[in-house]
Order: sequence, then C-alpha cells, then structure tokens
Amino acid sequence: MKNSETLKMQIEKIDGKSYRMYKDLEGEYDFGSFVLCIDHVQGDPFASPSRIRIVVDQNSSKFPKEIFDNKIKNIAVADFLTREFHYNINKYSQKVFGSGKSGLIEISKCPQEILDRTSIIIEQDKIEARFYVGFPARGRSVLARELEKILYNIIPNIVEKTLIYKNMDSKRLISRVTLVEDQEYIRRSLTTRGLVAFVANGSILPRESGVSTKALKGGIEFTSPRDLEVEFNTKSHGRIRGMGIKNGITLIVGGGYHGKSTLLKALELGVYNHIEGDGREFVITDESALKIRAEDSRCITKTNISLFISKLPNGKDTIEFSTENASGSTSEAANIIEGIESGAKVLLIDEDTSATNFMMRDDLMQKLVSKEKEPITPFIEIVRPLYKQNGISTIMVVGSSGEFFDVADSVIQLDNYEAKNVTVEAKKLSRGNIIQRIIDRDLKTNIVFNRVIKAGTIAQGDKGIKMKTIGLNVLSINHEDIELRAVEQIVDSEQINAIGSIMKWAELSLMSKELNFGEMVDNIICQIDRNGLISMDRLKGGSGSLAMPRKQEIMATYNRYRKLKV
Repeated sequence: MKNSETLKMQIEKIDGKSYRMYKDLEGEYDFGSFVLCIDHVQGDPFASPSRIRIVVDQNSSKFPKEIFDNKIKNIAVADFLTREFHYNINKYSQKVFGSGKSGLIEISKCPQEILDRTSIIIEQDKIEARFYVGFPARGRSVLARELEKILYNIIPNIVEKTLIYKNMDSKRLISRVTLVEDQEYIRRSLTTRGLVAFVANGSILPRESGVSTKALKGGIEFTSPRDLEVEFNTKSHGRIRGMGIKNGITLIVGGGYHGKSTLLKALELGVYNHIEGDGREFVITDESALKIRAEDSRCITKTNISLFISKLPNGKDTIEFSTENASGSTSEAANIIEGIESGAKVLLIDEDTSATNFMMRDDLMQKLVSKEKEPITPFIEIVRPLYKQNGISTIMVVGSSGEFFDVADSVIQLDNYEAKNVTVEAKKLSRGNIIQRIIDRDLKTNIVFNRVIKAGTIAQGDKGIKMKTIGLNVLSINHEDIELRAVEQIVDSEQINAIGSIMKWAELSLMSKELNFGEMVDNIICQIDRNGLISMDRLKGGSGSLAMPRKQEIMATYNRYRKLKV
C-alpha cells in the first residue's frame, strides 16, 4: 500500500496532462487515520464520477461494539452515518473549479425510511464508506491542485466528523439505534398479538404535499378508537399505545379527503422503519404487506390467475396465463397471485386504484349477466376465503361499495383524520348477500406455485449485461425497460439498483439449480444475509449505491420483465 505523500507526488506529476492520466491513481493509500481507495476513475469529466472508498479501522474509529452488535443495530448505525456523511459533504465542501462534474462529492441520499445499504458498511474491525467524486478538469486536462483540495482537505474533514466516534453526536446516534430497536420489536410482536399493523397515538400521517415525504407541520395527530387500542411495552420508549389492526379483513371508509388513503399510504410504508421526526415512526406493518392495484398494459408470464379469471370466451388458458398487454382486472388478478407467490400475508388495496369489475358485481348486474357468462370472480367473493384458507389478511380503502361490509371483520371510519370503529354500525347495514354467494361457490383458494425462471432470461451481450436505473420507476436491462411505477413500496432508486444487481447475479449463479421462483429469491436473500448486499455486486471495490429491497419487490420486477423466460 502506498502512502498519502506518494499519491500527492503522482497527482502533481500529471498536472495539466490528459484527463486519462487520472487512471494511474487507482489504488490504496494510507492517510494515517484512514485508507483512501480509488477504485475507479471516470474516463471523462462529464462521465459518472469516480468511485472512492474510505476504510477506517476500529482502532481509529472507536465505535462501541455494543451499538452495532446485531443486524438491526448495524443497519441503524450505517444509515445514521450515511446521513451524517451526506450532511458533512455539504458542510465541509469548498469551491472546486473545473468542467463537467469537477469537484462533485456525493453519497447515498437517504429517504425517511431506514434501509440496509452499501454506502457505509460496518464490520467488527473496520468501517467502509463508499461515495463518488468528480475528478477536476480544465476542459479535459488534469487540475492537480483542485484534486488535492478534495483529497487532502475536504475528505479528511468529512471522515474526521463522520467516522470517528468521539467527534460525533453520540446521543443522537444512540437515540436512532434505540428507536429502530423499538420499531423492530413492535413489528416482531404483531403476529403473536394477532395483528397485521399498528398505528401509534400521536403519529402524524399527512405529508407536506403529494410530492413530499415529510410530515405536515401542524398535522392532526392520530388517536386510536378506544376499542381498537393496544399497548406495546418497548425497551427504550416505554409504553406505546395506538390502534391495532387485527388479522382478517379490515375496511377503511369515510368521505373524500378525510384521510383514508393517507392512512393506507402510512401502512404501506410501515413495512420499513422510519427516522425520528417522520411522524410515522411507530406506524408498523407486517413486513410482507403488499400494495395491490390495477396496472393496465403490464405483461404477465405464465401466472395462474384461474382463481379470479376462468372460462374465457376464446378458450384461452388462465392456469398459465400470459399477455403482453393486460387489462385492469387481469393485471390486478395477476398482482394478487404474484403477491401471494412472493409470500405476502397482507394485501393493501385502495378502491380508487382498482378495477371496478374486478372488485365486485352488484345484484342487478348479476341478474342481467349470469355467472356462466362472466369469466371474472370478483375479489369481494374471494377475499374471505383467502383469509380463512390461506391466512392472508386484507386492509382495503372503500368509498363507494357497502357490500364489502358483508365480508369485513373490522370497519374503521376516517372523519377529518379521526379514526372511529364503526364495525357494529356497518354490520347492521349488511344484507348478507355476499356471504351467501361465497357459501354457494365454495371456492378453494389453494394455489400451487411451480414457476421456474429459465437461464437466458437476462441475456449476455458482447459487453455483458447492461443495467440502468431511471428514478423510482424504471429498471432498464439491455435497453429493455421494466416499468415499476405501480410497485409502490419502492422508496429509493438504490433499491432498483440492487434489484438489477440481484437479477444479474442470479442469472450467473443460480439458474442451473432449477429452483422454483420463490425458492430462487429465498436463496438470493440467504446469500445476502450471509455475505451482505455488497456480494451481489461485481464492481471493483463494490458499488456504494445499493439499498436492500424486499422479496416482494424483487419478484415484482421479474414479473414485469417482458423477456422473462418461465
């Protein structure tokens, strides 16, 4: 390993020379309190910034091991340090001259949710930080002094204030760790309490705007109806009371703009832990909960949708159903079946984003169009058997159809963001027609999942496999776009980066094992648990831009890939 003085001399030697001379700087350099690793230098000042890694050993960082001695704590600390690193980039940056991306320094920008990332990795003996630096240039010539400013002034300051424990706000760090521990304790306790979700009293559910994830200032605090209130005795935050949503079928009703979809959105993101100040710190949902919606024009590949759709007029098979352009009802049926295949034990549905003919058929329509002439079995007739036979609960926002009262176990009304338990009133209005239909149909909802992803799904080109992420909506594989707009529980583009890396890794490492789809993804997650998310990436030094997705989002991405081979 070279030392920092050697690096400085190398930089000075190439001052004013071709930008490509920066490539000679790749390697590891000892800066005393840390090691600087230049893993990859961009080929051009306008290209993606250079990949840099900082390694600080435990003897220098002196983080108490008890604050990261399990996986949950480790993720919390790494997330905290990533946010601090990002803050300190802005705090300690200096003006750097040059063209293109000269002087740019960036690390993962974390949302309100806390995710397992590769930006900062904490091990027993060291901390590694991965980030990006735009090497300075005048036109396409090396600007040595500007690079020295970055490597010898800016970065050491950031490292000193971020990765050395004595220089940190340790109280804030420990507070973050204990918060995440208590959030995770509640999530792990849901099943034993017969719950699928919990919303703490005092939570602020409304957001600043439709495009902001921050809590609305002065937003109405959530208060649980007295008869739905439950209590958790947490290690650090004491007794936390709030609304428990039980296993079964729960309806959220109320007038427009009274908070129904806001509550559902909070539950949807309750599969993740949140930072303090988010307002939804103790909105906790079963980690497998999946948002379901209609998704016109998505592709479907050999999915068994016969539970919902059968006896098509053209005789088309719905046991291994495929289409390049699904309708609203067909796509929603596929989304539910694929969700169950991914292990989802809770379905989250908003009437507003569902296909009307998929959700229900009223009595008049049943009289006009007989069951024999209608290939769709509406969700209203399946939601209860799904729970009774498969243990799959549903939380659903309903604004227009009171027929769902028949099948509901709980009905929660939102009135100006105030929650009320109106189950008794709703059941009094229930006519029982739907229950009778369910009895008459005697549906069996057991589904056998045996799809196997075939080798060659992710094809190797002359230059390997090309992956590109576009925001939260698109993963491009070899220029084939996978549309993910409807996969609503993705909260960070780095989760899509990770899914791309996972799909590439699986193609190269798993396809020969002939595992069914669910087993294949379980195998991937086990590999990540053993070796870290960084093991999915083959870049020199590893990518710092990966965030852990759930099994549900990994499988949802595969399912929307038009070149999927099953």
